[in-house]
Amino acid sequence: MRKQSLVVSFRMTVTWIAVASIAATLLTLAVAFALYLLEENRGIYPANYHERQIPAIEQYVRQMNTDLLSKEREEDLSGVIGDQGIRYQVVDGQGKFLYGTETNPVLSSRGDLVRHLNITSIYQEKNKYLSLVPLLGEDGEIQGAVALVYQVKMFPVNSRGSWVSVLLNGAFFSPIVYIVLFTMYFSRRFIRRINQPLQLLQEAAEKIKRRDLDFRINYHADNELGQLCKAFSEMQEELRKSLSAQWKMEQERIEMVDALAHDIKTPASIILAYTESLLDHPHMDPDQSRRYLSVIERNAKKCTRLARQMKEASESEQAGSKAEYVRMNLYSFLEQKVREYRLQAKEKRIEIQLCDDKSLHASYTLDRNKLDRIFDNILSNSLSYTPAGGCIRIRAFADGEVIRYQLSDTGSGFAGRDLEHATERFYRGDEGRHSGDGHSGLGLYTVKQLVSQMGGELDLSNEEDGGACVRFSQRICSDSDDV
Repeated sequence: MRKQSLVVSFRMTVTWIAVASIAATLLTLAVAFALYLLEENRGIYPANYHERQIPAIEQYVRQMNTDLLSKEREEDLSGVIGDQGIRYQVVDGQGKFLYGTETNPVLSSRGDLVRHLNITSIYQEKNKYLSLVPLLGEDGEIQGAVALVYQVKMFPVNSRGSWVSVLLNGAFFSPIVYIVLFTMYFSRRFIRRINQPLQLLQEAAEKIKRRDLDFRINYHADNELGQLCKAFSEMQEELRKSLSAQWKMEQERIEMVDALAHDIKTPASIILAYTESLLDHPHMDPDQSRRYLSVIERNAKKCTRLARQMKEASESEQAGSKAEYVRMNLYSFLEQKVREYRLQAKEKRIEIQLCDDKSLHASYTLDRNKLDRIFDNILSNSLSYTPAGGCIRIRAFADGEVIRYQLSDTGSGFAGRDLEHATERFYRGDEGRHSGDGHSGLGLYTVKQLVSQMGGELDLSNEEDGGACVRFSQRICSDSDDV
C-alpha cells in the first residue's frame, strides 16, 4: 500500500472484498452441495421426491379401481401412500369426500372433477400440487377419484438431514454474510494503514503545540499519506529554522544591547564626571573649562558613533530593504568622500590618496546609500587604526559588469585571528588594532552585509608592508533592473 495511491488502495480493498466473498460463497455452496449429495434420499429428500412416488401410487389406484370407493380399503390405500408427506382424498363421482388424510374439500362438483383429470395443478398455495387418479366403472363412466396432494420442495427426514437443510439454506444467504465480514476485515486493515501515519501526524502536531520540535516522523511511502508526512516534516524543519532564527535574533538583540551598554558606559561615565565637576566649580578657569568641555564633546561623539553603528548594523541585516539606485559619476563620488574625511585625517596627520583610473570617470547606476555607508565604515576604521604620518589609499576600477574597490592603510594590519573573524558581529579584534575609541565591533560586519546585498564579495588581507587592506566588489546595475 505504501507504493499505491489511496484511490488505488481503496479500489484494491473493494476488489479483495468481492473476490474473497465470491470465493468463500462458492466454497460454502460446494460443501453444502456435497453434503446434500451424501444425504439425498437418506437424511433429506429432494424437491421432486413426492413426484417420483406418484406413478407407483397411480398404478395401485388403477389396479384397485372402484374398490377404493369403499372405506374398508382406507387402510390398504394409506399403507401404499404412506406418511411421506403425500396427503390423499377419495371422492365419489360428484366430487364429494368419502375418506382420506386431506380433509379439506378438494373438488366442488362433478364438473370440477372432470376438469382436473389428467392434469397436475397448483393446490391452494405455492409449491403444493393436486393430481387426480380417476376410478372408472365397467362401462367406462367415472365413478370417483383419488386426489393426491403433495409439495414440491426439499425436506429433511431426520436430525441429520435437518442440519444439512439448514446448511443449504444458509449457503444461499452466505454472500451477504461474507460481504459483511470481509468488508469489516479488509476495511479495518485499510483504515489501520491510514491511521498509522495520521496517528504520527497527530502526535507530531501535539508536540509542536508543546513547542517540542525534536522528533521525526518515521513514515515513508509513495502515496498521498507519504507526501503529507514529507510535507509535514518539511514544515517542521522550516519551523525549526524559523524558531532558531528568532532565537538567534533574540540572542543577538540581547548581545547588541549588552555591547552598546558596555561601550557607552565608559564615555558616559566620563561625561558625567566632567559635567559634575563643571557644576561643582562654576567659577572654574576658562581654559580648564574648555578642556573639560572638549573631553565631554569627544566622549559624546563616541556615544553618537556607537549608536549610529548599531543602527546601521540593524539596517544592513534587512536584506529586503528597498534599494536606491541612482546614475552617478564614480570618480566624483569617491572624490567627495575623500573631502568629507580629509579634515579628520588632517587632524591626525594622515594622508588620504585617491588613485585615478579612466574607468572611474564614467557614469554608473549604483546604490549610492549602501556605497556611502560602506566607505564610512571602512574609512572610520582606517582612521582609527592608522598612526600619525600614515596614509590611506583608495583604488577603484570597473571590470566588465563589476566594480572593484580597494582601501589600504599603513597601520598595524590584521592579526591572523582577525582575518577569520573580523566580519563577525561584535568582534573586537586583536589588541594591536584596538584603538581605545570604544568601537562596537560592527563596522566590518555591516560592510559585509551591505556588500552582499549589492551582489559583491568582501575580502580582508594585509599589505606587504603590514598595513590592512579591504577589497570589495559590487555588481553594476542596468537601467532596466528592478529598483
